Amino acid sequence: MALDVDGQATVRVSEAAAERPPVRKALPGGQLWLLLPALAFLAIFFAYPLFDVVLRSFRDGQGGFTVQNYEAFFSRAIYIRVLLLTIEIAFLTTVFSLIVGYPLAYVLANSGPTVRSFMMLCVMLPFMTSILVRTYGWMVILRPNGVINTVFAGLGLGEIQLIYNRSGLMIGMVYTMLPYMVLTLYSVMRGIDGRFVAVAQSLGAGRWSAFWRIYFPLSMPGVAGGSLLVFILAAGFYITPRLMGGDRDQMLASIIAYQVDVLLNFNFASAIAVILLVITLACFGLYARVVGLKQLLSSKV
Repeated sequence: MALDVDGQATVRVSEAAAERPPVRKALPGGQLWLLLPALAFLAIFFAYPLFDVVLRSFRDGQGGFTVQNYEAFFSRAIYIRVLLLTIEIAFLTTVFSLIVGYPLAYVLANSGPTVRSFMMLCVMLPFMTSILVRTYGWMVILRPNGVINTVFAGLGLGEIQLIYNRSGLMIGMVYTMLPYMVLTLYSVMRGIDGRFVAVAQSLGAGRWSAFWRIYFPLSMPGVAGGSLLVFILAAGFYITPRLMGGDRDQMLASIIAYQVDVLLNFNFASAIAVILLVITLACFGLYARVVGLKQLLSSKV
């Protein structure tokens, strides 16, 4: 509806409708056809192998159904200890990655373009190198005659054992997991409006008070999402614990590799893998209940 020169209403809805091109309705299931290649890829390379691992975990040597593999795992104290050790190491890796990664992500999200570009390059650089190469690099640095012990010896502090123990394992794992934590936190912090903190300061709040009461709560989805991601990845680690940890610091992934490579016990290895999968799903369930998966998927970059 429009007004002409004399101020009278003129109806032009029918004319506009006549000039519009006809709207073509999408065929039922049209969007599903576009997803079929991706769904087929996931079904072949993700769903089927996962289903096969779960199925193998309930098989015995003759191919029959059994829960003996799970009974063998939970009936031996050594496996329970390794399970608890895996959860402990993954938890410590998550805590230390958060302590180190939160300040880095904060500076990265609130700095100028030049500093941000340089820091982002430093964060992304480890992804351009194999994890095996990075692990061997840390082994060279932390060995008894490495750079750190050479500096300590020059200062008269003596030699410090930094490899083949829990200390070396934590250094290697935190270094490997730190980019995942920083990038997850950064994606959430970039979506926080800095005017909220400025308004709080203009109303009399101090810098630290405005941070803890405004900025930090808004960044909690990134904290929870980064912690979830780091914990899940750390729980399945194999290379770093195998090379930098001691004999008492081996995790579930090491037992799975030993069962497959040495004992050729694929069914028992599948049972351990399913237990590790259950831990992962429990973490997802806890995150969904406390924070909500929508918060993780709706973070802005």
